[in-house]
Amino acid sequence: MRMSLSMAGCLAILVSGCGRESTPGGTPDGGGVAPIEVTTASGSAMIYVNGGSFTMGSGRGNPDEAPAHLVTLTGFLMDKFEVTSGQYVKAELPNPSHWQENPKNPVERVRWRDAKQYCNERSLMEKLQPCYNEKTPDWDCDMKASGYRLPTEAEWEYASRAGGDGDYEFGAADRLRQFGWFAENGEKKTHLVGQKRANRWGFFDLYGNVSEWCEDIYSPTYYQTSPKNDPTGPANTGADLKRVIRGGSWKSSAAECRSAARQGEKTGDSDACFSTDYCGFRCVRRVTEGELAAMRAKK
Repeated sequence: MRMSLSMAGCLAILVSGCGRESTPGGTPDGGGVAPIEVTTASGSAMIYVNGGSFTMGSGRGNPDEAPAHLVTLTGFLMDKFEVTSGQYVKAELPNPSHWQENPKNPVERVRWRDAKQYCNERSLMEKLQPCYNEKTPDWDCDMKASGYRLPTEAEWEYASRAGGDGDYEFGAADRLRQFGWFAENGEKKTHLVGQKRANRWGFFDLYGNVSEWCEDIYSPTYYQTSPKNDPTGPANTGADLKRVIRGGSWKSSAAECRSAARQGEKTGDSDACFSTDYCGFRCVRRVTEGELAAMRAKK
């Protein structure tokens, strides 16, 4: 049975939390509040990022990254790590991954709809209202629901930039080996999540290991018309659309691991031979004012 979570129940999922020290340029601009780490009722580590504004895209990258434009986001919780095979199986879903030897490897070869199904199952595990309507052809997303969903492209980039405005949050590409698994050090496979350094907001593997599904439909010209506040991507114009994937993977070049880099990928929902062993995902959800107050009280 699918249930909405009462206020008391919502607060119960935040069973532990600790504040992270801020670093120069490392806090969201929404009141200068440092990100907050929490553990959910199902055992997933997440980080709350306060809302704020940032410059999305780039004028010095690929054409689909332009123009650079100001975006303002509402605060959200985002998985600290990519969803692992172990988490995926815990939701009673069959593991599609190429590399299954360790449950702490990121799940991959996962279709866009499979990722959404995991979001719904995890929501039900925590007695939250699922975001995705499984009765609609594209599993339409209720952005106001209390449960889990894929991040919007803007949310993903905001978390990846972590207060910075360069190609990478940590500086130049010569430091990428410290933060991500990519073509130069990935050994043609995925690696256990969390082995490299986190960015300054505490997120791991945003710059490699597996690329990550986002909620948005991909359009190379979307930034020309994107709204300023909480953009969710272009309108759905028909079947066989590409969805956005973000972040580099074990097979990506350093340039493909940049915070602004974008890709469009077929969802694989109707492809029996779909096999993207470089693509996984992580989850996000919005929080109520009551939940946010509880998280800040635990700092």
